[in-house]
Amino acid sequence: MSRSLKSFLLPGGLPVSGPRLVIIFAWLAIAVLARPVWADVDPYKLRIGYTEFPPLEYQNERSEPAGQFIELTRKVVKEAGYEAEFIYLPVSRIYLYLKDGTVDLWPGLSGVPGIQGEVLESWVNADPVQLFAWYLEASEPLTHFDQLAGKTVIVISGYTYGGLLSWLESSENIRLTEAPNNRAALEMLKLKRGDYVLDYRQPLEAIMTQPSDSKIRGSELRSRYLAWMYSLASPRAALLREQFDDAYLRLVGRGEVPPVRDFDSDFVIPGFPGGPR
Repeated sequence: MSRSLKSFLLPGGLPVSGPRLVIIFAWLAIAVLARPVWADVDPYKLRIGYTEFPPLEYQNERSEPAGQFIELTRKVVKEAGYEAEFIYLPVSRIYLYLKDGTVDLWPGLSGVPGIQGEVLESWVNADPVQLFAWYLEASEPLTHFDQLAGKTVIVISGYTYGGLLSWLESSENIRLTEAPNNRAALEMLKLKRGDYVLDYRQPLEAIMTQPSDSKIRGSELRSRYLAWMYSLASPRAALLREQFDDAYLRLVGRGEVPPVRDFDSDFVIPGFPGGPR
């Protein structure tokens, strides 16, 4: 071992060697690893998580971010004076990365229970996104959530439905079966492997192109809104929200984006967990 590794001088010329030297280097390593993820980040570049939720956001055949909400996000990012770095992730990983600050924000759906207290939601919001219960035309439409009692509900892998999945899993009178994706969920419904499919209107309507899909109907359960979620692990979360909101309002004033929606106009079917009975 060279002399430089056998001993070490602290400020003031005090020598340290042996076990103490090992401890000091261990603490230095911990300090480096414990640095915040945002410490060396370009202040004008935003790390934006996105997931598979066509036609609103998805990864296209060239492995590029695409979709209506992605394009809207690009406009707001540019207007706010930033550059976007989009990172494609499963939604569960997005939640994790919002919590630890690996991503700065997520263009997603409002009111996700699993990240409440971990993010700031934008004050402005874009289009509503409706959660539907889809069924075959011979079945009765849903007018009350309690009609799901005693039924088998097909859910899609990776979806939390804004916290509804946890409630369904704990329910004793609703059976769940999982489909790997939207298309598979529709085919399972046609084969009567379930009574209803839970899926959002926009993604499902985008793939309802087969002739047999015309037999499928839907009842709205709940509406939510597209919004931006800013990671509270970042020290600039509040600043980003203010800058994005201001940028969006400027774009609205120029007629380049949809007007701000009223959150109070949310729809919830009677009997929905936590909603009106």
